[in-house]
Amino acid sequence: MRRSEPQLFVGGCDLFTRAHVIRWLSLAGSAIEENKDFLTQLDAAIGDAEHGISMARGFKKVVSQLPTMADKDIGSILKGTGMLLISSVGGASGALYGTLFVKAGNEASGKLMLDVSEMATVLKAGLAGIIERGRAQPGEKTMVDALSPYVEAFCRAGKGGASMAEALEQATVAAEQGVKDTIPMVAQKGRASYLAERSVGHQDPGATSMCLILKALAQAVS
Repeated sequence: MRRSEPQLFVGGCDLFTRAHVIRWLSLAGSAIEENKDFLTQLDAAIGDAEHGISMARGFKKVVSQLPTMADKDIGSILKGTGMLLISSVGGASGALYGTLFVKAGNEASGKLMLDVSEMATVLKAGLAGIIERGRAQPGEKTMVDALSPYVEAFCRAGKGGASMAEALEQATVAAEQGVKDTIPMVAQKGRASYLAERSVGHQDPGATSMCLILKALAQAVS
């Protein structure tokens, strides 16, 4: 028998519905827009000063399309988001974020809700997609340094019996620490890698935007 879809998150509930996905993307769009200048400032130090502008453009496009996606399954919403980011953000960030959402969406295909175990599988697929597409590993001063500890913390919390909201909160803390940990790193990927040792002391803009998006995920179910 197909599970009925709850309309609202209830404290302690372990289900993440398509309504939460829509709320998440809306909150993520707001967070990126609010921090657009900060992201651009971070990117100006070690990149091309475009990250905040391009990410805000991409999520503005996503948010504008949310009404047309609200009645779709979770996988379709995520894959649609990925394609919009690829086409509107452009460059490496568009390809990487697009891959994250598309790969995650593939794991959620046809689903109207996810339990904690299914959510872990979806998150791991997104991380694997970024690692494969960007050929980046933790410790190289990229968005992976926020996403990897996030996924690890979520899976660990889930295996420990945490609810969806609790696991997401614990994962968010790990992502925030991951962003801080990029500051002393030497960049090894992208334009920032050209600076080599001069990239030390700067917070990675990709890890920062990733953390903003992941924080919005926890907010969507709180």
